[in-house]
Amino acid sequence: MDQRLAVWAPRVLSLLRIITALLFMEHGLMKIFHFPAAQPGAPSPLPPLLLAAGALEIFGGAHILLGLFTRPFAFILSGQMAVAYFLAHGSQGFWPGLNGGDAAILFCFIFLYLVFQGGGEWSIDAQIRKKP
Repeated sequence: MDQRLAVWAPRVLSLLRIITALLFMEHGLMKIFHFPAAQPGAPSPLPPLLLAAGALEIFGGAHILLGLFTRPFAFILSGQMAVAYFLAHGSQGFWPGLNGGDAAILFCFIFLYLVFQGGGEWSIDAQIRKKP
């Protein structure tokens, strides 16, 4: 059973990367373009720090989605989510479920995992490595 599941591990890693990127990009799209709706609680106009965060979420998320330069972008985005947690959520209490920081923690550690694991089989990075 383990061997049959292990065959699928690189593909499932790619699925994790793709779904994470789509969810992450949504936060940036909500901040900057109000798509699919404006981000709840975001001030208008956005301060420069939130504009930079939104740009990273869209641009970095697109790279993660495609699996292009996955490791460096995942490193940057993991750090962004750690900072976001401590600036926006950690000051609101200890428990992530109560301070709204559970998504930031999950994104942080999924991106950290991608730093070490890479983008998986279905990534541009993997296709570049296969070329002679």
